[in-house]
Amino acid sequence: MRPAAVLFDCDGVLADSEGLVNRLVAEAISAQGWRLSTEQARETFLGMALPEMLPVIEARCGRLPSDWGGALTRRIMAALTGEVEAIPGAPAAVAAAAAAGLPLAVASNSTRGELRAKLARLDLARYFGTRVFTFEDVPRPKPAPDIYRAAAAACGADPADCIVVEDSLLGARAGIAAGCRVLGFTRDTEAAVLAAIGARPFASMAELPALLGIEE
Repeated sequence: MRPAAVLFDCDGVLADSEGLVNRLVAEAISAQGWRLSTEQARETFLGMALPEMLPVIEARCGRLPSDWGGALTRRIMAALTGEVEAIPGAPAAVAAAAAAGLPLAVASNSTRGELRAKLARLDLARYFGTRVFTFEDVPRPKPAPDIYRAAAAACGADPADCIVVEDSLLGARAGIAAGCRVLGFTRDTEAAVLAAIGARPFASMAELPALLGIEE
């Protein structure tokens, strides 16, 4: 069934940024004494916002320098601005949804600066306008439903009539808690894991127009 609006996550859905960000996170945390590989950082923090990451890190490393999070954010922003690429097929899927007249929003556990950098780098900001949400814009980050409820409201749609496109377990839980239908992209999370919480798994962005009911 064609949705009233489509609400996209960014990292791992639109931007192929997970590997890059996880490498920088692993390097920064390892420098504080908790030795993590890029893959271990992904497994530990996939889908988490920075405020939720910090207590986990401090539980292992002790109190962090006051600007540790800010410094990490600046390193990530610099890398994203110059290096991040799109998930294969994602720009075409977003363009198809926009051409079909569907209101679109993006909702990410990134910081505002990081999200803007990614959307600008990928030339996707024009599809979302002001309907761009980060953990800084809502009381609680994913997996709370706040960000997807805000995104649905910005599209003038009831959450029950919206489709969320997510790749992480935390994000899928946020979409389901908001009352949305969730399509779970299986690039970084197993299909069975996403299906177990009620998401509809899919493996390629080329499938998305058909799943949204807009493919001719």
